[in-house]
Order: sequence, then structure tokens, then C-alpha cells
Amino acid sequence: MTIHPQTRIGHVHLTVSDLDRALAFYRDVLGFEVTSRYGSEAVFLSAGGYHHHIGLNTWAGRGAPRPAHGTTGLYHFAILFPDRRALAAAVRGVLDHGIPLDGASDHGVSEEIYLRDPDGNGIELYRDRPETEWPRAPDGSLVMYTRPLNVEDLLKAS
Repeated sequence: MTIHPQTRIGHVHLTVSDLDRALAFYRDVLGFEVTSRYGSEAVFLSAGGYHHHIGLNTWAGRGAPRPAHGTTGLYHFAILFPDRRALAAAVRGVLDHGIPLDGASDHGVSEEIYLRDPDGNGIELYRDRPETEWPRAPDGSLVMYTRPLNVEDLLKAS
């Protein structure tokens, strides 16, 4: 069986230790909009009016510590921006809120910025380059790589 080619990841739902703290990060730092709340235990956020791209809850984690580094679990989830300017604006907002970056990479097909939310969940903010710019081998296969991304140059696009 092959999955349908138009299939996409629809949303991510995270267990957090402090709902208000997590909400402040995803709403105030990254700019997602609240679409609904389930009392004081869960909140759903989106971009552009979708029902939800991110769910946050404390059902199993209120007050829980961060997972130990080097354990299994979520490595990161990625937020795709429509273009370089939108990515740059998001990164500027992250930096303006004093959120440290974990890294910045150019993979040829895309540009990525890595950071962590208040619960230690990895987040990738990225934009895809147009497919016509993707690096390819002579046989047409993708040639992805990992090179440092110049964040200062990216920020000039905002």
C-alpha cells in the first residue's frame, strides 16, 4: 500500500505542564490564534482560521518535569511558513521574546530554525524553497545537505 500523495500531517497535540505558560508561548511568541478551549485543561490554536494546528493539554502532565535529554519521544515538529519573509518575521518575533535558538540549517530544499517551547518540545520553523531550486543529482534524485543558515541574512527578509 502507498499512502495517498495529498496526505498531510494535520496537527500536533502536546501534553504540557503549565497550560497558561504554553499558551503564552504559542499565541504570543509564535502568533497562533486560539480557536477553542476545554476549560482550564486544554486549548486549541491555529493559523488562518483552521480548526486547529496545535492542541495543548494538561490531562496527563500538569506540573510534570521536562523529559530527560536523550530519551525517546518527540524530537521536533515543524511549522511551515509560506515564504522567506514570513519565516524571517516569525524568527524575529522569537528573538524579540528572548527565546534562544537551538540551531539554524540550510538543507538545500528548505531553510530551518530550531528552538524549544517552555516544556522542552523541539520546534522547527521553516520554509521550503521552490521545487525548481531543489538540489538534484544528475539522475534527478534529491541531494539534501545540512549547512549552516545565516540567520542575520534571513532576518533581512522581514
